[in-house]
Amino acid sequence: MLNHDQSYPRTKLNLTIENLSQAVFIVNRHAKTAINPKFLYKLKQESLKKLIDEGKARKIGLHFSGHPRNSQQQSDVLVECGKYTFHIPPTKSDFQDLPHLGKLDGSVRNPKAHISLNAAKALLQSYTGISEWENQTSSPRTNQRTYQKPIFKKLGERY
Repeated sequence: MLNHDQSYPRTKLNLTIENLSQAVFIVNRHAKTAINPKFLYKLKQESLKKLIDEGKARKIGLHFSGHPRNSQQQSDVLVECGKYTFHIPPTKSDFQDLPHLGKLDGSVRNPKAHISLNAAKALLQSYTGISEWENQTSSPRTNQRTYQKPIFKKLGERY
């Protein structure tokens, strides 16, 4: 439903809290299985940050992460937006300002959302102003140095 030259979906979704939270849910769900999830996670995080700043979402507390990286324990911030809850990485101030809720309750689930990934991405991109194309790095071929002829010096000479 999205042409490559369009920055919004043909089926126009309003920027309501419900639509935005559903779009974040869809983007987050697809990011977990995406080949290159970096952009999707950035879109999720920036959208939630903007929703929090506008008072449309709120930070509830800290949870122990289900998948800590290199440490034994790691905490994530639980964010409530509409009927949905999400986790985002904490800031330093979050550890002082928010209560720690302990271990994540696995029985709590978000409601289902019925938006396509393209529509969700387009909605969040129009909301945040982030573009997928500006964040993509150039292909590895263009990053490589051009071939330079080797310089041969006599043994013992410096260059």
